[in-house]
Amino acid sequence: MKVFSSEYTFDYSWEEVSTANWRKYCPWNDKSTHVISVDTLSRKVDPATGILRTERLITCNQSAPAWVVSVLGGANISHVYETSYVSPANKRVTMCSTNLTWSNILRVRETVTYQPDLTASSPGHERTRFTQDAKITALCGGWQKIKTKIEEASIERFSENARRGREGFEAVLEMSRRVFGEEKEKEQTKIMHG
Repeated sequence: MKVFSSEYTFDYSWEEVSTANWRKYCPWNDKSTHVISVDTLSRKVDPATGILRTERLITCNQSAPAWVVSVLGGANISHVYETSYVSPANKRVTMCSTNLTWSNILRVRETVTYQPDLTASSPGHERTRFTQDAKITALCGGWQKIKTKIEEASIERFSENARRGREGFEAVLEMSRRVFGEEKEKEQTKIMHG
């Protein structure tokens, strides 16, 4: 098993990040062109806790390294199952995802959280802490050398995708702030002149 971990602080409030998270794979994100579709399977709010639980199926066009395909076969389309929990009371988004494609050969378990970064925020300038942890395990029997190679290649690919994902999400956050700011201005103008 290989482990990937990263942390990052977004220069946006938790409210901005948790709202923009639902648009992470939209056309504003030119770094996520590999995402073909995001289908919401279920969404409900727990009346006791106020936590929003969402299940999604994410379909990607993401090819494996050529040597992996030559050894194991496979297609370029992959599916990921994601369950997310949004707690407005605790200002915390937790997303847990796992691969469905090739899950008998490679298991990828990822957990992402977004919460206010109280150490880096100040009044009027809130920031959000992002943490990402993934455990990648090759399940191909007793071929330790192949297992190790698959895990190393997967960690390398995961790391690159994580970097591109952060860059793309920054673009979504920037565009969201601008669009919501313009809409807020329009509403205020209507109120003043209406």
